[in-house]
Amino acid sequence: APAGRGRRLIEETAATAEQCAVDPVRDLGLGRAHFPEPHVVGAGTRPGDGMRLLRQRSEAGMTARGLDRDVRAMDRLGYELGVIERLGYEAYFLAVAQVVADVRSMGIRVAARGSGAGSMVNHSLFIATADPLSHRLLFERFLSERRTALPDIDLDVESDRRLEVYDRIFERFGSERVAVTGMPETYRARHALRDTGLALGIRPQTVDRIAKSFPHIRACDIGSALSELPELRQLAAEADQYGPLWELAEGLDALPRGFAMHPCGVILSDASLLGRLPVQPAPGGAYPTVQADKHDVEDLGLLKLDVLGVRMQSAMAHAVAEIRRTTGRHIDLDSPDHVDLADEPTFELIRSTKVLGCFQLESSGQQDLIARLQPRHMQDVIADISLFRPGPVAGGMPARFIAARHGIEEPRYPHPDLVPIMDDTYGVVIWHEQIMMILATMTGCDRAAADVARRALADAGRLPKVEVWFRRCAGERGYTPDVIDEVWDIVKEFGAYGFCRAHAVAFAVPAVQSAWLKTHYPAAFFAGLLQHDPGMWAPRVLVQDAKQFGVAILPVDVNTSRGAHSVEPTADGWGVRLALSTVRGITEAESARIEAGQPYTGLQDLWLRARPSLPLAQRLIRIGALAPLQGRLTRRDLLLQATELHRSARNRTAIDGQLPLGDETHAGEPAGLPEMTGRDVMSAEIDVLSIDVSRHLLEHHHRLLAELGATDARHLQAMRRGEQVLVAGVRASTQTPPIPSGKRVIFVTLEDGSGLVDLAFFEDSHDACAHTVFHSGLLLVRGVVEERGPRRTVVGQMAWDLEEVATTRRDLGPEAALGLLGRTAPAPTPARGDGAPGPGRTLEDGTAGAKLNAWSDLRPAGSRSADLRRLGHRSPGSAG
Repeated sequence: APAGRGRRLIEETAATAEQCAVDPVRDLGLGRAHFPEPHVVGAGTRPGDGMRLLRQRSEAGMTARGLDRDVRAMDRLGYELGVIERLGYEAYFLAVAQVVADVRSMGIRVAARGSGAGSMVNHSLFIATADPLSHRLLFERFLSERRTALPDIDLDVESDRRLEVYDRIFERFGSERVAVTGMPETYRARHALRDTGLALGIRPQTVDRIAKSFPHIRACDIGSALSELPELRQLAAEADQYGPLWELAEGLDALPRGFAMHPCGVILSDASLLGRLPVQPAPGGAYPTVQADKHDVEDLGLLKLDVLGVRMQSAMAHAVAEIRRTTGRHIDLDSPDHVDLADEPTFELIRSTKVLGCFQLESSGQQDLIARLQPRHMQDVIADISLFRPGPVAGGMPARFIAARHGIEEPRYPHPDLVPIMDDTYGVVIWHEQIMMILATMTGCDRAAADVARRALADAGRLPKVEVWFRRCAGERGYTPDVIDEVWDIVKEFGAYGFCRAHAVAFAVPAVQSAWLKTHYPAAFFAGLLQHDPGMWAPRVLVQDAKQFGVAILPVDVNTSRGAHSVEPTADGWGVRLALSTVRGITEAESARIEAGQPYTGLQDLWLRARPSLPLAQRLIRIGALAPLQGRLTRRDLLLQATELHRSARNRTAIDGQLPLGDETHAGEPAGLPEMTGRDVMSAEIDVLSIDVSRHLLEHHHRLLAELGATDARHLQAMRRGEQVLVAGVRASTQTPPIPSGKRVIFVTLEDGSGLVDLAFFEDSHDACAHTVFHSGLLLVRGVVEERGPRRTVVGQMAWDLEEVATTRRDLGPEAALGLLGRTAPAPTPARGDGAPGPGRTLEDGTAGAKLNAWSDLRPAGSRSADLRRLGHRSPGSAG
């Protein structure tokens, strides 16, 4: 009997083990592609039905685009369809086309980005906008029979409607075929300090201050940063009182702190998805999340469709909606009949560098490049976007491109065969597609093999083999050793780090569209920007820019403001009415009640029908949102009345909505309280709106700045290289990117009401300036003027907190303020062109090769500015 029980136990164990065994191919589907079945997107169930449907739709699309009689275009379409058929990828293209069609049917803006823009099939299916032939885009950069990776099409949609797109995808394909991608989160410096500090019982406010002091670096570098960075010197002096905080936080480096829903990855598969892969609920439980990262998903043969929520798409959609609401004109930004992407006034705006808010063009670095490049047409914008990337910058391509573009240098072509490949970039290689064409031309290989070779350039182990192959094949085709040497140097240097032209084309279209809106409908454009905060600049900076364009910024008004920023006519043209949602702490329900009850006759009427909380009512009063209702009352009178209404309501037990008895419905009489001062109003606007609406933050310092001899942004442009200058403004952005020397340079942009001032602080000024720069919202800076094409940059020598200088002037007089500057400022030093140390050194080109300093911060420029509550900005937006 015991022996029998033993045999049964062994048999049961074996059966259990067999059930637990996982075959990667059979059970997980490893090594095979798993696309939605063709019948899900309209094809029949017979073999070949999916491919027949794809051909029909592609040919119909070519007719709709007017390309059906273009022999080159139709040949390209036939070639691509042949590759797709041999690979068995027709269901992929049908699925993506269906998603795009569904998104458009929902009235949501959608645009394809990435190498998929180089496919004529995608163009014919209206997935991609640009004609790949007119932009010299290559299908093989996207897909070929020599590539093992699945094709990848990224879709940009309106950020605030991204989850609607997710819901539609689940509805279309079914929950058995769709999931979202997961994303592991690991510790970096700030999170490590926060979690460690709270675990040690340090006060939350202190932990927050400590974490925000650090740049975005790895946790293992916390100690080094604390000892080396000048801006952390004050924190380092008190480091001992926090005990083991620093060491423990460093120990968390790269450890996982959570598993989150990927911000854009959607998995589309056949109906076997849930049987092959485990899923878990996303935070909030809305979507099933695959327990695999994006790399594992691709290995498992799953279609990962990146649906990226892009704030600029939302901003442009809002602008178009406001144009239609106010003028009745319907604008289709993607239609050449509505928006001319060669519009000359638009390019005049771009060349002026007044491009704040414009997609991909608005950063200080881009403004600098645009000023020197002076784009004349779409191809120049495509080149500009491509040049402003780490790889091209590292290779010094922008400087060479600009020199050739303006005739300073003659374009150089290593061989006449390469002229058709490099002529539109003046002999400078910028794009992956150019590398592919050079390899194909000189070796005789096909473009698919050229793409394989291009990818191998980034692999140090494979690079020597590619070089041997290139030299042998090019020599066999008759190219001389000198030509081969020169071309190989180009290929080796740029091939791994260049930019995908198809990607740049996909970026350039919304870039020019946004510039077109700013040129022709600036009020609607700024309303969209303020509503969706798409870029690197604070709302208050955009407000000041709007004023430069003659767009009035109308304050929050309980009778006219909507839940979203809106366009209104004014005596001087169109203005932007700030939204109720701008008010700090307001809920969607409160905003909706206020908007639904408009107009109001007084505070009591607002209180009864909109039912705001007391803190919200006080904020609305402080910023003047009840100005049309206050009559002879001051804002302080209204604040007193709001408190009385709150006390009365709290003591009442009346039914919600019942009118109060007595004379409570009548406006109260003035209590004799004085009106708020200008400083009070500005402080309220910054506290409640984070925007200085009624007057600029520097307005109270104009007298001081005049006494000090400060120069504003407008007059700075007329100054010459080497002149000493004093500038002041609100810190709008701060960045420490890679530069040619590999040293750490702090780039700062100030906004002073007349424009932007770009500053650069070199390492020899950091001891004196870095702490002030990173911890002050209002800055006063002494420096030397540098010329950057038509733009002027200031090389900072010394920086002061303007509020501190103003306090000194107020308490001790003008001479004391001047003395404060004189005691701490270095002696004037003329600008130098030799790159030698010194506060007046010449700015290097910035595009002649960049190296990464240990403390370079590679985040978007606008994200390292002061807390807006302290006169700075943190944008949740994305440049896309």
